[in-house]
Amino acid sequence: MDMKENTTALTTKHHVLDGNALKLIAIAAMTVDHLAWLLFPGYDKAALPIFMHIIGRLTCPVMCFFIAEGYHYTRSRRNYALRLLLLAVVSHFAYLFASNDFVDWHSFIPFYYGSFLNQTSVAWSLLGGLVMLWISEDKRLSMPVRVAGILLVCVMTFPADWSCIASLCILSIGSNRGNPRKQIAWCLFYVALYAAVYFFALDRVYGLLQLCVVLAIPLLSLYNGQRGKDPRIDRVMKWLFYGYYPLHLAVIGLAQWLMRR
Repeated sequence: MDMKENTTALTTKHHVLDGNALKLIAIAAMTVDHLAWLLFPGYDKAALPIFMHIIGRLTCPVMCFFIAEGYHYTRSRRNYALRLLLLAVVSHFAYLFASNDFVDWHSFIPFYYGSFLNQTSVAWSLLGGLVMLWISEDKRLSMPVRVAGILLVCVMTFPADWSCIASLCILSIGSNRGNPRKQIAWCLFYVALYAAVYFFALDRVYGLLQLCVVLAIPLLSLYNGQRGKDPRIDRVMKWLFYGYYPLHLAVIGLAQWLMRR
């Protein structure tokens, strides 16, 4: 076996997960994480909720990765952005309904009850990351304009779940495509900032817990670059990835409302 054949064999052997498999893992991890918030509200320090939240840290990196990948592969970035915008609008209501801080319909109005954090879902941050990539690669814009645009998106996504950190991670992954070391380094830098804010402003244990996103690195290293094996399943998975997020949050919100009665 020559060197080329050997490299191909190693790639086939070690890159065993396609996009559909990774999305299903992300969906499962997200469900476990959100069930932990339902069953153990607040910053519960027991072993089980902590373990469930650690599993949940797999989700955001996988989402960010596939938003960046989708940006490069989509046939229409405009339509891609519109789909994410629709997801962000629908998910806003589902996310707040499922939140432990939900009070009444006024909770759907950002900042109504005085809080500046977690005012909408991570879908808003994912859209922000896509917009950042779009701005950063638009050569018609001068560098100062591109920097100002990215900073503006940071401000706009700051109140969302995962704040502007998810957006910046998408920017880092997309703009350093083909350079895993830079992708990982920049993402870890941004997550460390997020963990530090969480540590000092909200909860120390749960701040440190955010660093468990590193568990997604070996998972993503298994990605083989393929969407899936069956085009029909690919189409289903595309819309499942969009639809499951707000749907499962709505179900959790309903369960939470029934438990309060």
